[in-house]
Amino acid sequence: MREDDRDEPTNGAQHVPRPSSDRPATASIRKLLEILVCPLTKTPLEYDAEKQELISRAAKLAYPIRDGIPIMLP
Repeated sequence: MREDDRDEPTNGAQHVPRPSSDRPATASIRKLLEILVCPLTKTPLEYDAEKQELISRAAKLAYPIRDGIPIMLP
């Protein structure tokens, strides 16, 4: 495999770059907040952009976002 081909999809799909690990796309976060709830309390989550976390006030927990993916393990 050539180095240039590493990031190309193999199924013919168009390549979409991932959000940077520093700041995931804001639109994606808004959509996630509409869908995701705290896995323990089933209550809505809040987004802390500075810390890159989803916060559950009810559970008093913060779930980190790494490479644009929320880590929702209690």
